[in-house]
Amino acid sequence: MLDNSPRGTICIEDIEIGMTRSLRKIITDRDIELFAEVSTDRNPVHLDDAYAQDTIFEGRIAHGMLTAGLVSAVIGEQLPGHGTVYLGQNLKFLGPVRPGDMVLAEVEVTEIDHAKRRVKMDTRCIVNDKKVLVGDATVLAPSRKFD
Repeated sequence: MLDNSPRGTICIEDIEIGMTRSLRKIITDRDIELFAEVSTDRNPVHLDDAYAQDTIFEGRIAHGMLTAGLVSAVIGEQLPGHGTVYLGQNLKFLGPVRPGDMVLAEVEVTEIDHAKRRVKMDTRCIVNDKKVLVGDATVLAPSRKFD
């Protein structure tokens, strides 16, 4: 399940401190399998139930970067949206995401440098009201002046 939040572009001229955007997605076995295929990360903690039972997670978990990719989706599709260039991302993983979990990925604008078109945002992913990922991102936002 992917929610249908507005997609498109918010230009630097219209971005404000405190703006937030988000998406919700249920992580499926297929998502994990596809991410393993694309990334070539086939760590059995993601793919093998028996193996994963004997880890600190006591079961399979999604790749951390799959979860982080949801933050990228919010930035690239909603805030700022289409035309955004990712400049940097800091991440801290706080807990596992399991198949079947509903992840809420959120971004919130914290700083704007209009002259350089740079936007800094707090980023987070939440499962069952618990933060599983936190961080911040810096992006180059699109501008109407360069359309």
